[in-house]
Amino acid sequence: MEGNRIGDVGRTVFTITWVLSGLTLGVLWRRKPHSVIEVWLMVTLCAWIFDIALSAVFNAGRYDLGFYAGRVYGLLAASFILIVLLLEHGKLYAKLSEAFASERRQRELVEHTSTELRVANKQLETFSYSVSHDLRAPLIALDGYSSMLEEDYAAVLGDEGQRLLGVVRGQVARMGRLVDDLLAFSRTGGQRVKAVNLDIEELVREAVTECAGNAFVANIKIAPLPPSAGDRALLKQVWVNLISNALKYSSKHSKPIVEIGGRTVDDGIEYWVKDNGVGFDVQHAQKLFGVFQRLPGADEFPGTGVGLAIVQQVVARHGGRVGAEGMVGQGARFYFVLPTIGATA
Repeated sequence: MEGNRIGDVGRTVFTITWVLSGLTLGVLWRRKPHSVIEVWLMVTLCAWIFDIALSAVFNAGRYDLGFYAGRVYGLLAASFILIVLLLEHGKLYAKLSEAFASERRQRELVEHTSTELRVANKQLETFSYSVSHDLRAPLIALDGYSSMLEEDYAAVLGDEGQRLLGVVRGQVARMGRLVDDLLAFSRTGGQRVKAVNLDIEELVREAVTECAGNAFVANIKIAPLPPSAGDRALLKQVWVNLISNALKYSSKHSKPIVEIGGRTVDDGIEYWVKDNGVGFDVQHAQKLFGVFQRLPGADEFPGTGVGLAIVQQVVARHGGRVGAEGMVGQGARFYFVLPTIGATA
């Protein structure tokens, strides 16, 4: 340094420092994402390059009060920026810590709830099978003894006695179907949904074939059905229940017709089964999907009031919804909507 001016050695040091600072700034800029310290270093290097080095050049290489005032100002500005960044970093860290803690609590709550549900489902399954066995044994015995009584003492019982025994055996058979339906409802609620892409038309034709015991008395029309995703076994049960329901309640019509269709709607894909049977009062539409819920006048048709409850349960487990439309004496239309999602494991 010559007097208050920068000498040759000083200029060389400034030049080397300037070049190294520029290279360091470039390296830091390419490292992403940037930490708080890296941002502070880049700000400080920019201050050094564009404040210290250029100030020395534009100040004609002299060290004076303005030169040192500029250095102090740059140091204070960089320190202020560092403090602000550290404060913001602290706030962000506190928010992230709170978010992680909240997520951990939610995950623990979900795991705890899932464990309780698994235990409850296991207990329900065990209870269902136990009840099934305990109920079936006396039902089988009652039916067997009634049959023996009817065969061995038919002459003694007379017509009225035989009629009453027929009523008893009919009610026993109905109770057996009720136990079977309750078990099916219980198994449906605990069964895991294994969603795959489905050809719904093929699934419907299989369901129609399964309902073939009643299909010959009705004209079944199947419109083109859009594909969807879901558990094949569970959704097949939905179609079997809806189709058999339509066949049953249209069986008293002189020309029973069952129409099956589907279309795309705003919240998914809607499928329906429509019949020209006895219909129902639309005010009772939502009651139809409850367990053991049967509408007035339905006693003349066989059933336990569980089939549509299974439909509602299966569709709900797929994230969909169910509904029904109808008028007394003019048929009914039962529909369900499945969300438009891809197959999942």
